[in-house]
Amino acid sequence: MNIRSLRHGRLTDSLAAPLSSLSIAIALLAASACAGSSSSSAGGAPSPAASMSTTAPSPDPRIGLRAGWFNAGEASWNLRLLSNTPPSEQFINRSTPGVSSLTNSDLAFLGKYVIQGNYSGYQVWDVSNPRRPTLNNAYVCPGSQSDVSVFRNLLFESSEATSGRLDCGLGGVPDTVSKDRARGIRLFEITDIAHPRYITTVQTCRGSHTHTVVTDPNDNANIYIYVSGSAGIRSPNELAGCSARMPEEDANSELFRIEVIQVPLAHPEQAHVVSKPPILAGLNPVTRHAETPADIAAQQARQAAAAAAGRGGRGGRGSGPPMGPQQCHDITVYPAIGLAGGACGGYGVLLDIRDPAHPKRLGAAADSNFSFWHSATFNNDGTKILFSDEWGGGSAPRCRTTDKPEWGADAIFTLVDNKMTFKSYYKMPAPQTSQENCVAHNGTLIPIPGRDIMVQAWYQGGISVFEWTDAAHPKEIAFFDRGPMDSTKLVMAGSWSAYWYNGYIYSSEISRGLDIFELLPSGFISQNEIDAAKSVRFDFFNAQDQPKLVWPPSFALSRAYLDQLGRSNGLASDRVSAVRSGLASAEKLSGQPRHDALAQLATQLNGDAQGAADRAKVRMLAAAVTDLANTQR
Repeated sequence: MNIRSLRHGRLTDSLAAPLSSLSIAIALLAASACAGSSSSSAGGAPSPAASMSTTAPSPDPRIGLRAGWFNAGEASWNLRLLSNTPPSEQFINRSTPGVSSLTNSDLAFLGKYVIQGNYSGYQVWDVSNPRRPTLNNAYVCPGSQSDVSVFRNLLFESSEATSGRLDCGLGGVPDTVSKDRARGIRLFEITDIAHPRYITTVQTCRGSHTHTVVTDPNDNANIYIYVSGSAGIRSPNELAGCSARMPEEDANSELFRIEVIQVPLAHPEQAHVVSKPPILAGLNPVTRHAETPADIAAQQARQAAAAAAGRGGRGGRGSGPPMGPQQCHDITVYPAIGLAGGACGGYGVLLDIRDPAHPKRLGAAADSNFSFWHSATFNNDGTKILFSDEWGGGSAPRCRTTDKPEWGADAIFTLVDNKMTFKSYYKMPAPQTSQENCVAHNGTLIPIPGRDIMVQAWYQGGISVFEWTDAAHPKEIAFFDRGPMDSTKLVMAGSWSAYWYNGYIYSSEISRGLDIFELLPSGFISQNEIDAAKSVRFDFFNAQDQPKLVWPPSFALSRAYLDQLGRSNGLASDRVSAVRSGLASAEKLSGQPRHDALAQLATQLNGDAQGAADRAKVRMLAAAVTDLANTQR
């Protein structure tokens, strides 16, 4: 990329020409209509009615999609693509697709804004109109991965690359040891989000590959940041106290630790590393599966070619004894239950975070079907946890017909008394080509009440919505996918993160920009359930700081539970019909008459629960109707 200048945090690139109106039109109208699926245009044009069938379309429309950058074929089922917004001119090189330094990464949310990380900085999108997002700010500050999080008027950004500079400059850091290098967490004040004010960089010994903002229910004065660094340990000559020696040789060793940053909210400029808990100490090495025979043969061929050309391979760690994981990749915290899930190389780790400055390991799970534990998600009531496996590191095709469904997948565990019990795997079921990087990646819960439903990114496997209420039998219920970037070779692209936020699904597309989706009613999810999900609102949201989902009283919430009881035969059909009529009649009333009608209905439902097939769900419905009645006073 031919970089010309940096002005006021914005990159001017002679090759990054703005998209022409014709190319934008092509990008927005591209869609592939496939049998058995509903296809949509990025312009939000009307789509065929969503299928009410609970049978996935066959043949799977994701197979055989046309390749292309902004004109690839598309397939969807029970989802509608409302918009695809290409990267801003500061973050795209129109002459060369898949430039690694312009990789879009993770997302954070603040009010009407979506903040999209990029290896060269971040972009802020105003999504007031999800069909036509507008650019608020494109802030260039190289460092990678530039994962972003927010807390009120503060923005945090991960910086790991050795080329990252404290001044956000583009020239890199040529010196081996330099006071100009930024590896850690950058802090910005974003009261005026279009004009961020740089506060400080908290330097860490490994830099920050990812990070997690941790809120403490008992501490309003501070927040904490768990730093996951997967790069090598810095020289102590550059950052004092950084030691790569084994713990038995140096008590201050950085091995087997994470770094915890304390951020005083009244004085964020005083943010500092407050502890380095050794949460991985004492874990044994684990057995991981081998690569597929074809991949092993291809790797051997590359090594032979390198040797013939006189290029040596990368050196290993040496002949020392094998070790367990030395650092975590990603940590998801759930402050409401005092737990965190750490995806830490070879283990899924359960942490006690009731004292957020000093997390402690409660347990760890290993799995020989996993290659690299990547991220974690709890269900809302804290009775399950899901870990993803980033086999191939995200840059390899790992959803081919030759790849086992247990590899590069999710592992679902139940949680009882802080002990994890494995139940099943889930993997996006549509086989992808060798030209598409594909493996399990980032996702969140969709706040459907009474159920565990998640949307997840799979790189060029697209996004998959699946239910894991029954932990032993997860099932896909919606999807979206595009064809590969190139039909002849692998070019990096696809969904890095797919998150639900305030009524919509947002996907950070590595090469194609920002996608926004609408979940459609189907045989799996009713409109009432979607309306109840949309009633859960946040002022700001970070996927790795998982909030407790709480649904405000509404007729949609009560009807959502009723739809579930009707779908599962959890309540006799005549009672389901009677309750529907009761809710409809009460909704036409107001004030005390509405309260009285709802209170009477709740009393009847509590009686129904005794003989119902699904007593627990009927009680949930009764409680929802009671809460709704109480709002009428």
